[in-house]
Amino acid sequence: MPFETTDSWIRALEKADELIRISAPISTELEITEFANRQMKSPGGGKALLFENPRIGAASSKTSSFPVLINSMGSVRRMAMALGVAHVDALAQELGFLLKAKPPRSFSEAIGLLRQALELRHAKPKVVSGGPCKEVIHHRDRSSFSILDLPILKCWPDDGGPFITFPVVTTRDPDTGERNWGMYRMQIYDSWTTGMHWQVHKVGARHGRRYYETKQKMPVAVTIGGDPVYTFAATAPLPDGLDEAMLAGFLRKKSIELVKCETNDLEVPADADFVLEGYVQPGEMRPEGPFGDHTGFYTPADSYPVFHVECITHRKQAIYPCTIVGKPPMEDYFMGTASVRIFMPIFRMNFPEIVDMALPAEGVFHNLVFVSINKQYPYHAFKIMNGLWGMGQMMFTKIIVVVDRDVDVHNTSDVLFHLCANIDPQRDTIFTKGPCDSLDHAPTHANMGSHMGIDATTKLPGEGYTRGWPKELKMSPQTVERVNQLFQQLKGEPCSAPGSL
Repeated sequence: MPFETTDSWIRALEKADELIRISAPISTELEITEFANRQMKSPGGGKALLFENPRIGAASSKTSSFPVLINSMGSVRRMAMALGVAHVDALAQELGFLLKAKPPRSFSEAIGLLRQALELRHAKPKVVSGGPCKEVIHHRDRSSFSILDLPILKCWPDDGGPFITFPVVTTRDPDTGERNWGMYRMQIYDSWTTGMHWQVHKVGARHGRRYYETKQKMPVAVTIGGDPVYTFAATAPLPDGLDEAMLAGFLRKKSIELVKCETNDLEVPADADFVLEGYVQPGEMRPEGPFGDHTGFYTPADSYPVFHVECITHRKQAIYPCTIVGKPPMEDYFMGTASVRIFMPIFRMNFPEIVDMALPAEGVFHNLVFVSINKQYPYHAFKIMNGLWGMGQMMFTKIIVVVDRDVDVHNTSDVLFHLCANIDPQRDTIFTKGPCDSLDHAPTHANMGSHMGIDATTKLPGEGYTRGWPKELKMSPQTVERVNQLFQQLKGEPCSAPGSL
């Protein structure tokens, strides 16, 4: 069943022994980050934390009436719980089944089938007249309440200020009317103004450019909280033009109820905890940052659009969900891994030879991707590399390593063993140029750089290898089974790997 409130999500976490409540007044400036970072670095991602009495700022004694929830999706188990399944692979199988009804003949046809699959699985979002997100309404010119009353974290010492880190930012294409949910961090400037960190490659930025061309104010709505599926959907790598609200309905197995904003025509989830309504003024830019980012480094200050908040609505008993990013592993690693698992059918629709794919935590999403394939012809690995670089956010991937089908891409040690054993660096490495993540500090020029592909597969005739590929050491299955039986007879445990005796 979907989670109708953040509170119901918290109760589920607590029932599963996945939540720690902290009643002491812990500061939103750095202290909550330190608590959360220790949990995120614990084995398996630690537990979710609920700070019941967050203290706003470092010097202030003011305690917020809104509890802070953090690390709620920071483990394999909690990520699956948020999506209502025992394991995220179940969703991948369901999506794959729907898409196999009519095999696509092209990438554009595959995207069309994805849209149809989401629509068939659950009805489109429906608009309702009101909802819990409007229980309390604060207009800018009629209320003393402001953004500064929210328990927004300053995460790292050199951050430019407090940042909203789990916003679901709703924008609309002015030409087609298509809705988009994105997640773009928001630096707090003052009581009613924030930054809007949509990078040049993001859909929100594309929408913004169209408004800028017509010199119209761009309506924007930001929701925080509600069903955790909303937050996940906003981060999902959907192709431009597909509605994340529809994906959320598919994932939660129930259509989303949307309500119209008070000050603009955008529609937002009626059960959200907070809604910030406002606009972005074309051409208005302001320095944003620094920000301690998921790269493990501070992103330097740069100019980004300004978001003017005109109205804040919220539940009476609202809870403020958030996250922190930094050196991996962090909560976002588990969210990103879930996305890869769920959307594996989309990759396989275009590349059926892909066996599995993994984004190791050390690669902080875009930097490193491991892919195993059923190799069928010379240079097959290079075909996969170039194809993946052409798919959405995969264009940001710095390094793609392709291995054979029997290599476990989720075992970094296994991948590195075959990488070191199977490549001649000059023969098996390619470099290409393309767009880079705006947060990547390594390229000489922002947003532009190079990418590397490494073919760590067994070499075939025609790939320049003429010596005869050797056989890899493997014990016969019969011997493994016989020794397992002997261990059982000796009241021992079967050896799962060499060196375990």
